[in-house]
Amino acid sequence: MGDPEVRYRRIQRDYQMAIRIYNTETKQLEEFKPITPGEVKMYVCGPTVYNLIHIGNARPMIVFDTVRRYFEYKGYKVNYVSNFTDVDDKIIKKANEEGVDSSVISERYIKECKKDMADLNVKPATTHPQATQEIDGMIEMIQTLIDKGYAYVVEDGTVYFEVDKDPQYGKLSHKNLDDLQSGFRSIQVTGEEQKKSPLDFVLWKPKKEGEPYWDSPWCQGRPGWHIECSVMSRKYLGKTIDIHAGGEDLIFPHHENEIAQSECANGVPFVHYWMHNAFLNIDNHKMSKSLGNFKTVRDIDAQYDPQVLRYLMLSAHYRSPLNFSADLMESARASYLRIVNCMDNVDFLLGKASAQKLSDAEAGLLPESEKFRQEFEDAMDDDFNTADALAAIFDLVKWINSNVNGSTSKEFLAKAKDLLLTLTDVCGLIAERAPEADEDETARIEQKIRERQEARKNKDFAKADAIRDELKSEGILLEDTKDGVKWKKA
Repeated sequence: MGDPEVRYRRIQRDYQMAIRIYNTETKQLEEFKPITPGEVKMYVCGPTVYNLIHIGNARPMIVFDTVRRYFEYKGYKVNYVSNFTDVDDKIIKKANEEGVDSSVISERYIKECKKDMADLNVKPATTHPQATQEIDGMIEMIQTLIDKGYAYVVEDGTVYFEVDKDPQYGKLSHKNLDDLQSGFRSIQVTGEEQKKSPLDFVLWKPKKEGEPYWDSPWCQGRPGWHIECSVMSRKYLGKTIDIHAGGEDLIFPHHENEIAQSECANGVPFVHYWMHNAFLNIDNHKMSKSLGNFKTVRDIDAQYDPQVLRYLMLSAHYRSPLNFSADLMESARASYLRIVNCMDNVDFLLGKASAQKLSDAEAGLLPESEKFRQEFEDAMDDDFNTADALAAIFDLVKWINSNVNGSTSKEFLAKAKDLLLTLTDVCGLIAERAPEADEDETARIEQKIRERQEARKNKDFAKADAIRDELKSEGILLEDTKDGVKWKKA
């Protein structure tokens, strides 16, 4: 994060241009005020690991990774926690089908998930807790809820949270409890007849044959889904946190139940700002296995650079529904390549530039670049509007392309490159590609290009064409530009 003194001075300055967040609970844009100055405590619900992650999983991963990156850009220290649900009916079902322990399934897909996240340039969380490693904490919180009268145990050892005991239940989803009671009565699940109310939800459930289980004061069994996030959030971030985030499908009942458990157990507010991303559709239809339009991140990576998918996810505001289609992916690819090609050109010119210091004209021109940084920050300060932030990046790209050429100084090029890299990095977009060849191969190719240029100078076009063809046969493509010859691998 650099010099702490510089970081905190920047935070102080940025309070005058405060980040505003749309809070799902209040349905309002609110100025972000951290619990601890200079720090952000952020929890993001992670995937249930029973299969490869799909592109719907990828949207919150990318969106909230970008939120984290922007806080860090503004100088905050971010404690970012995102869990893996590694015990669940789907995991158990897959394990039984394969005849293996459920931990084999979960560990396999945690590993695959981390690979996909790395490909999408999603930074690892500060902590990635797993549900099965936090069972003791869950038992402790459940016992606290029982002791305080918010939960009860039925004959078979199932523990339920009693929703009627929490007068604030429904405050996140803004659902009417009477309507919910009526609706839940009509769909009550067999085996839940011992509930005091249809809305009561499971904190602990008895083991079934072929399932993993743990000892508890009530029965051998395993936790309900909702309790894990309450426990992990408290353990790694504290009883009250700044931001809790996830997909809008988690608002009810998962996040609603988290609030009830956490606030009743801990006796303090749980979350200051709730953030939820909208759904991802495919070809204007809800993504569904039954419709045959279910796509994993790995499916997309087979066709596109993962950065193209990341770009697409950021091309719309996170609270707006986003449609995935082949046409939009092609558009995202073209847009992403505009950024990469701009950076490639700057790097190419840096390698050829003879002048070191700014010219007078460049010194007068350079301050213009800061307006693009300001446009970018204004967009991100406004509830992380990545669509407008990308527009600011493209304004910068256009400005760079218009103002650099073969006579541009190294200092000007370096400053332009630094700004472009800084802004794209906040979005998690990799603007500068790794070298396409090692030093020896690069030196050989550059020598061939010099020989070709010498042949052209001597009007030996047959030799020049032969060198071009030789390189092309090796997968090396040449491009003659006004600033010199560029090359790339096909």
